[in-house]
Amino acid sequence: MSNGKGKKKEEEALRPKAKTFGGLGLSSLLVRSLAHLSITTPTAIQAESIPLILSGNDLIGGSPTGSGKTLSFALPILQKLQRDMVGGYAVVLTPTRELAVQLHEQFVAVGAGADIGLRVSLVLGGMDMLKQSEELSRGRPHIIVATPGRLVDILKSGAGEDWGLQRCKFVVLDEADRLLTATFGPELSYLFGVLPPARARQTLLFTATLTPEIEQLANKEPEPGEKKPVLCKIEQDTSTPEKLRQKYIFVPSHMREPFLLHLLEHAPTTVSGWTRHKKGEESEDEDEEDEGSKVPPTIIFCARAATAQLLSLMLKELGIGNVALHSKMSQPMRLQSLDTFRARSVPILITTDLGSRGLDVPDVAMVVNWDLPRDWRDYVHRVGRTARNNKEGVSVSFVGERDVELLQGIEKKINVEMVEHSMNEERVLEKLNAVMTAKRVASMQMHDSHFGERDERNKRKAELRNKSVEGKPPSSKKRRKKEEA
Repeated sequence: MSNGKGKKKEEEALRPKAKTFGGLGLSSLLVRSLAHLSITTPTAIQAESIPLILSGNDLIGGSPTGSGKTLSFALPILQKLQRDMVGGYAVVLTPTRELAVQLHEQFVAVGAGADIGLRVSLVLGGMDMLKQSEELSRGRPHIIVATPGRLVDILKSGAGEDWGLQRCKFVVLDEADRLLTATFGPELSYLFGVLPPARARQTLLFTATLTPEIEQLANKEPEPGEKKPVLCKIEQDTSTPEKLRQKYIFVPSHMREPFLLHLLEHAPTTVSGWTRHKKGEESEDEDEEDEGSKVPPTIIFCARAATAQLLSLMLKELGIGNVALHSKMSQPMRLQSLDTFRARSVPILITTDLGSRGLDVPDVAMVVNWDLPRDWRDYVHRVGRTARNNKEGVSVSFVGERDVELLQGIEKKINVEMVEHSMNEERVLEKLNAVMTAKRVASMQMHDSHFGERDERNKRKAELRNKSVEGKPPSSKKRRKKEEA
């Protein structure tokens, strides 16, 4: 009992009171690099976790979306790396390719500003595996940012002996609640068998959703020689942003399309840098068209990739610019969609839950839930894309005849009662024929493009990969065929 109290006091003593990055123990090089990126004040999770990591603790960090979790682990890793610039110093694992790209960008940006000669490699599916293997072997990167499946593929192919992974000092699981599921179980099991044992490295878990299972890891007694992780949990007063207005539209599921079009053309929102009306007036509906109106920066969330693709094609047919983001797109296309939306070349991103976590998309004015998520946590992640950094935002959820209980369950969990968004139904239905025609055209385009066939090939690849993880890797000839498929 006394040892436990002593450990707790020791951890509390490490918790900082500093309000600057320099006060947290970071080097002047890193502080200067952050200043060049206009980052001068630590967030709560950064102020809590950075000194603990610098002190050598394993850590489980949980804080809301958009709270700066990436720098919470990136900065102490870079700080310690400066003392020993060896290859394979840190491996950062994340569940999606888009998050991997974003993590890679942040490491590169901070490392470039610090001018420490940092080498960071990005390892993810959907790209040329041979080139990735060659980059790892030739470049001997200090930090490897990867999705688990592709990293396992490369290691199982026989590459990786000379990366220096045996000297790895940090292993990070970003969005740990998604990684620590059965989906990634075989890959993580293999990777932790290749990486140095827990006693010889620091293990960091970060997530916006601290599930009971993850919190239990902090209370679990460590194996002999291993460290007990410190739990660093940042609470927020509400589950959703304070300045977020949460609305719903009750409409039969087969009639949603014209209501979506009207919602986009008459968005119920005003945010910094965007107003629907020339004079800055706000209205839920308008009797006359306003020539100064436009679609605000909006993310539309769908449950399925096919739905996202259909809506994207339909809105394009109606003359509303947008891009789609879902798992059935190639990796270059997915990155292009994100870049296009971030650059404000189009006002709308239509995505599955692939776009709900971690992605850095500033100044989103509105989030639309075309399909309500089954899990309230996914709702929180989705609507957290707007009303960030103390700005205003609005979320609008479509509620069908079978979604009432689901909506009520979400309201109960987030302790918010949503407000019904009223629309002039006569005006909505004025464009019914145009919308239904556009939907038929979109359906024919999907049919002609053989949408979904690539997904079937990917399923076969996944089956082969799982067999490879569990047993002997396929021959190089079979592996080449997998990559060509």
